Amino acid sequence: MTTPRPAARSTAIGDTHPSLRERVYVELRERIIEGDYPAGLRLVEREIADELRVSRVPVREAMQRLESEGFLSVQPRRGSVVAGFGPRDAEHLFDVRENLEGLAARLAARHAPPAGLRDLERLLARARRAAESGRLREAVSLNADFHRHVVELSGNPLLVDLMAPLDSRLRRLFRLTSAQADGEPMCGAHERLYEAVRDRDEDGAEALARAHVADTRASAQRLLAALPDAGDPA
Repeated sequence: MTTPRPAARSTAIGDTHPSLRERVYVELRERIIEGDYPAGLRLVEREIADELRVSRVPVREAMQRLESEGFLSVQPRRGSVVAGFGPRDAEHLFDVRENLEGLAARLAARHAPPAGLRDLERLLARARRAAESGRLREAVSLNADFHRHVVELSGNPLLVDLMAPLDSRLRRLFRLTSAQADGEPMCGAHERLYEAVRDRDEDGAEALARAHVADTRASAQRLLAALPDAGDPA
């Protein structure tokens, strides 16, 4: 069998679920992000459909969507293959993130309601506890949630829609580098950004967000360069 069955994530979805297409898409996307489907793996539509106990139609649609988002690539004589994520992919991601996350932070400082700020503070506290306890993978996941929540607090639904595909790529990047990442500096940068948003400092929030993306870019490039299997598959 070409497509493996991840023990922790294998689950039957069932054709009767009202959001079947979305659930199949999310399941396959999460397997790629979490590394259950590593770069270079060939995905076989029929095998995935059999495992999830669905027809091949939602699997095909999910794979087409993942291809359009850069998670899969179609290769001659191999079909759909999990795309790699290397330094060049990270560079493209950070080029876009620096501008959009700066805007998101500025708008969050302008529009974030008190309840949203409390949620952001709770995320920070959980990430800090995870980092201090050595649970780096959990800390990295919570820090990714922090970025997504800042975007949601911008109050701009178009920006939220634009950032959604980037969020999935960011999570994949963080997952690839989580074993080598240091959660402490990231927590500190997020705490300073939170304070600027809380204090309604729009200029400060945007500057901090841009600086944080720049710092993360340098760290991610260094960590990705040390991963021989993170680049595009041969």
